[in-house]
Amino acid sequence: MIQQETVIDIADNSGAKTALCVRVLGGSTARGQYTRRCAGVGDIIRVAIKKSLPTLSLDDKKTHRCVIIRTASPTRRPDGSYVRFDRNAGVLIDDNNNPIGTRIFGAVARELREKNFMKIISLASEVV
Repeated sequence: MIQQETVIDIADNSGAKTALCVRVLGGSTARGQYTRRCAGVGDIIRVAIKKSLPTLSLDDKKTHRCVIIRTASPTRRPDGSYVRFDRNAGVLIDDNNNPIGTRIFGAVARELREKNFMKIISLASEVV
């Protein structure tokens, strides 16, 4: 569950290393509890780049769109199993939901296939 002010790792070769969540665009709110938007795997958020390589081609003063590919909180699947990763990670995307980088580092969750991020699935080394 990613919410505002959450620091996530960027798992592509766009040049960014870590980013801060500024706004959750997708995601949902829980009824009867805090009405804070939380993003899970496959949801789109706005991020501000915090750490980057010197070869970063993006403007690090602006916010960018990012899709969540791994979360530290468990994600429940329809068969009753859960999937959980060690750290939160995302991939920077453009306005057409295509990844900015050309490589994806680490495993990605299978839930991205249901949300039509097929380009990210094809670039990933492992789909869990």
